[in-house]
Amino acid sequence: MNIPENLRYTKEHEFVKVDGKTGIVGITDYAQGELGDIIYLDITAEIGSEVKQGDTLGSIEAVKTVSEVYSPISGKLADINSAINDTPSVINEDPYGKGWLLKIEISDMNEISNLLDSAAYRELTGA
Repeated sequence: MNIPENLRYTKEHEFVKVDGKTGIVGITDYAQGELGDIIYLDITAEIGSEVKQGDTLGSIEAVKTVSEVYSPISGKLADINSAINDTPSVINEDPYGKGWLLKIEISDMNEISNLLDSAAYRELTGA
């Protein structure tokens, strides 16, 4: 299982990669493995809307289940990876790269400290 050191994680298996004041958000390698073949992404939050840490952003549908996607940080929703709508399997293939879900302009950098580092996430997942 791939758990990059440079990311922060939620207990619900989202990740955030901080790039300046922007957070690139997706689901972890562990999450995509547990979900199985992903067939549909439904982000219900809209670009430009304000989201709070822990808010539901939408859902991911896999062959065997549907899972909610939660915001790991607060801020303004800046972008949604619309390419996933055409090929949702990219989340299974490259969750930390081309399989990112959305970008958030971070409003409170202190919230990053509420998230798990790679060691804590590894312990959570038993990896």
